[in-house]
Amino acid sequence: MRDRHPLSTAEEVALNTLLAAKAGPISGRTVLLDRGMQPSGIHVLLDGWACRYTMLVDGRRRIVAFYLPGDVCDFDVFLLAGMDQTIAAITPARVAVVDAPMLAVLAIDHPPLTQALWWESLTAAAIQRAWTLNVGQRSAKQRIAHLLCELYLRMDRVGLVQDGSCALPLTQFHLGDACALTSIHTNRALQELRRDGLLSLEARRLTIHDWPALVDLAAFDPAYLQLSKEPGTSGDRAALG
Repeated sequence: MRDRHPLSTAEEVALNTLLAAKAGPISGRTVLLDRGMQPSGIHVLLDGWACRYTMLVDGRRRIVAFYLPGDVCDFDVFLLAGMDQTIAAITPARVAVVDAPMLAVLAIDHPPLTQALWWESLTAAAIQRAWTLNVGQRSAKQRIAHLLCELYLRMDRVGLVQDGSCALPLTQFHLGDACALTSIHTNRALQELRRDGLLSLEARRLTIHDWPALVDLAAFDPAYLQLSKEPGTSGDRAALG
């Protein structure tokens, strides 16, 4: 969160100390919070990927958020009587769980940290609005392109893009569930993006070959991500033109 809301050295030390003390490894597909559970704190993803999803009674699933390293998975959920969605790891991960009393102490001792968390919460809400527009108004090809643009910049934000490439440990089912597409439509969209020379997706790595063209196709405006620096400054600019 420091790139969107700068923290002092003392605040960074306090935050990192708390997260390190509460961090632990989990395996892929581990459920962090399930529907009906009453959360007691927030989960901060330190490494790995996770997602939030909801399901119908017949088993059909819709992914409503992806979480990357550094993301808070569940703002304010400890205020709820029970979860109405599920948060689960996609890959092996490291997660810190910070309970409500600890958050209260942190807020009193370091008010800027509270402001930073609220800033992250507002950004998460903006991402949700962008996803709603994406599935409601774009074609299948544009939906996939828009989602990949977002994930690429979010990975770049935390320094995980190199030579125009980043890890993308998502299956076509993940992408389809996030974009409200069937596996057939998802596969077709990815093939078209490859044929157009815009990107490649191999061995769970995403490589962007023509960033301006991909952005134009997706009608992608990164303003909702509230990035404080130009794309590519934490990674490599090769694919960004």
